[in-house]
Amino acid sequence: MQLKRNLLSVALASATMLLAAGAQAQVATQSPEGEPTRTDETKTLDSVVVTGIRAGIETSIDTKKESTSIVEAISAEDIGKLPDVSIAESIARLPGLSAQRVGGRAQVISVRGLSPDFATTLLNGREMVSTGDNRSVEFDQYPAEMMSGVTVFKTPDAGLVGQGLSGTIDMHTVRPLDYDKPIIAVSGRYQRNSLGDAANADGDGNRINASYIGQFMDRTLGFSIGYSHTELPIQEKQVGLYEPWSQTTVPPPDGDRFRYGVPAGTYFSDGIKALRRTGDIERDAVMATLQYRPSNDWTSTLDLFHTKAEQEDTANQFEVNLSGYNGQNDSDPAVLDPANDVYTIDPQINANGTFTGGYMQNVYPLVRGMYRKREDKIDAFGWANDFNVGLARVKADIGWSRAVREELLLENNTQLLPRPQLDNVHLAFNSNDFSWLVPGRDYSNPDELFLTGTIYGSGYGKVPRVEDELKTYTLAAALPAPQFASGLLSDIDVGLNYADREKQKTQPEGNINVGAQGDTTIARDLQYGLVNLGFAGMGYIPAWNVPGAVARYMTFNPVDNLSYLIPKAWTVDEKLTTGYVKGNIDTDWGSVGVRGNIGVQIQHADQSSRANFWDSTQPVGSEVQPYENGKTYTDYLPSMNLAFLFAHDQTLRLALARQVARPRVDQLRASLEFGVDTSTGRPGASGGNPELDPWRANAFDISYEKYFGTKAYVAAAYFYKDLRSYIYTQTNDNYDFSAFVADYVPGPGEPPTQTTGNFTAPYNGKGGKLQGIELSASLPLDMLWAPLEGFGIVASASFTDSNIKILDPESASSVGSDPISLPGLSDEVYNFTAYYERAGFEARLSQRKRSDFIGEIGNFDGNRTLRYVVGEDQLDAQISYSFGEASSLAGLTLLFEASNLTNSPYQTYAGTKDRPLEYIEWGRTYLVGANYKF
Repeated sequence: MQLKRNLLSVALASATMLLAAGAQAQVATQSPEGEPTRTDETKTLDSVVVTGIRAGIETSIDTKKESTSIVEAISAEDIGKLPDVSIAESIARLPGLSAQRVGGRAQVISVRGLSPDFATTLLNGREMVSTGDNRSVEFDQYPAEMMSGVTVFKTPDAGLVGQGLSGTIDMHTVRPLDYDKPIIAVSGRYQRNSLGDAANADGDGNRINASYIGQFMDRTLGFSIGYSHTELPIQEKQVGLYEPWSQTTVPPPDGDRFRYGVPAGTYFSDGIKALRRTGDIERDAVMATLQYRPSNDWTSTLDLFHTKAEQEDTANQFEVNLSGYNGQNDSDPAVLDPANDVYTIDPQINANGTFTGGYMQNVYPLVRGMYRKREDKIDAFGWANDFNVGLARVKADIGWSRAVREELLLENNTQLLPRPQLDNVHLAFNSNDFSWLVPGRDYSNPDELFLTGTIYGSGYGKVPRVEDELKTYTLAAALPAPQFASGLLSDIDVGLNYADREKQKTQPEGNINVGAQGDTTIARDLQYGLVNLGFAGMGYIPAWNVPGAVARYMTFNPVDNLSYLIPKAWTVDEKLTTGYVKGNIDTDWGSVGVRGNIGVQIQHADQSSRANFWDSTQPVGSEVQPYENGKTYTDYLPSMNLAFLFAHDQTLRLALARQVARPRVDQLRASLEFGVDTSTGRPGASGGNPELDPWRANAFDISYEKYFGTKAYVAAAYFYKDLRSYIYTQTNDNYDFSAFVADYVPGPGEPPTQTTGNFTAPYNGKGGKLQGIELSASLPLDMLWAPLEGFGIVASASFTDSNIKILDPESASSVGSDPISLPGLSDEVYNFTAYYERAGFEARLSQRKRSDFIGEIGNFDGNRTLRYVVGEDQLDAQISYSFGEASSLAGLTLLFEASNLTNSPYQTYAGTKDRPLEYIEWGRTYLVGANYKF
């Protein structure tokens, strides 16, 4: 296990993120909102009021220090002022957490080296729906400006409902009665992307936010509301190569991957594309909270959340097929026709046997427009009531959330006519920069490019839709400890939660065909102009209005009833009943204070899925058959958290837990592809598996933390997880297909139909060990030397190791068919923030860095696939000035922010780094703006 221990590591990583609720926003110690608290605790303000960066850091330190679990925390520095552009950027700076960028934005979060599937996300203590095919939340749906903080529970307790296996991320919105006076805050930012304008999209964006917090009726009624409007530019440069990188062979009939001019045994990619993606994202979000507390005996809190986002972009793309296919008939593949066949001159092959460049002759390039429109909407409602019943504190909570994602994917393909207009292309593949493809012809004239039946057809389109709905009901109580246990336990929490979730997906698809007018160019009124692909070694290509071209020149009638489309629609239902009992510990063992809890959580899951499948053995007109399957199971999850409080503000934490993570929703789908081999009579199928068990693990954590009040801390933690199983795609050679073949009558001359066969699907397989070390520190430097007042650092370093190897046949084209390491696992993750704050001036420089990992992306079919991702290193900076109380501009803050200062690329590869798949740059982002608080 490569766990570096040098002191520099401790300084590498902005972890417990700088933030918090300013002086007037003193936040009580965070605990899982799913359970009641015994008393209402009020935080006393010190005589010295701390604001800004330091306020955020100190509130986060206080949350970490006072928690009975091992947690990391972020708190807003002030109303609407988390320290990053997105909530995901802030979360990714915490120790042991890392983000994967999607479209240039931190979007999904890995906790302790496990993929996002192993973590759950809560909003005010309630589990949230997701707009994707699975459970992992896309955090850019939640505006950072509307969050008061985030708590990440790395160790669970029995009362944490909705807990994940790797961690539980709980986002918090403001509680208006936690504030001592009304507040109005507004902010605005102008944003510019360094890649500039292209096609019909500019590089400009904006962010507008407004928040109000008020207290009424002698502070028994509180109301808060926040609105956020965001317009983000989408600007992207990309060169991508086809997967898989496979070895070439000798000519047929002895080989099937012969490439003229490329020696047999060379690793070769069959295509390359260069594109300039342009577009924008527009999002509006509203959060509101109504809080009523007529006395300490009763508090009622109503939470509302709504967000709607629309993303529209087009990949303006030049693409070349290198496989030898150019639309010409090759009568004898073993004999070269230099006038028509694709072949390579001067191939460049490195010592690893990888093709790195050459001159490809007689290819037939395409200029393509790949359009995507995505609309996401999330609505959530929650109502919690805390009240006293005798000596018990009771909490009743109901929650509802619903997410809908609707997409439109359209493709236009153009080529030079009359066919074939063959070309020669110079290739130079690069592992650390954009690869080059330099054509011999000019492709910049839109009047010479025709919508036609190209080597890839004239176009294809999809209309995916995902809907996710979750209803939760919770009843919990905090009770005095019984007399016989009063020496050990301070009180006891009991609770019951019921969650009912339904997720469904449909995906109609179809060809986009040229209309009655036949092959045509695209009119000038639909043209956006030219985009520059000079970064890939070529010139300009046209960009155009793809949906406009489809509407004017083409036909598109998506359907979902064809044999290969039937399995793409499914519904998954989950009913999860959770009960728990937890004893809270707050005592002294000799001279050592002890806090913590011990308890057990019981989860009973009832999961099922329904879908249709295509059965070609049925009579014509009856091929579509329904299928439904599922299972129930119960898990008993004991847990213990102990915090030993030693002299000099030192804390030693120990935690033991049995943990689970429910399978990915798309893995539970009942949809499948089914058939019978008429030569053997053996049935076979592939699809999802509604009978999956969850991931299960036994976990041990130990953490040493040294605090300096709430001003600073240093910590070192070790964690160990024994995953009892792992879910990955396997083939069951003896699956019982009796129900599928019961009515099947073999045709003439066919053998009898067998009842068992091969079923390839996700199954629970062998697990393994995962362990890691996390080092973190937050230090104001004036603790070391008084002249450094105002300067400080926040840093963390995480080192994770696992012996778990999995197979993912669905991603074999990119990660190979051999066992691979855990998706989402980076061996090393660093975060580092240096800041200065004094007399209203604030500045910070933040870096986050992670080593190579296997990431998840959506492929052409709209399914998840895995890719090797080169480790990322991103640098961000912020500067601001807040006018003091004595100024006529008191309440005003001016700011400048810059993210991705080094224009860090996103790179994927196939097996080894000399076989690139994607090289993407999203540019730097600059923001200027102002905040004003009344």
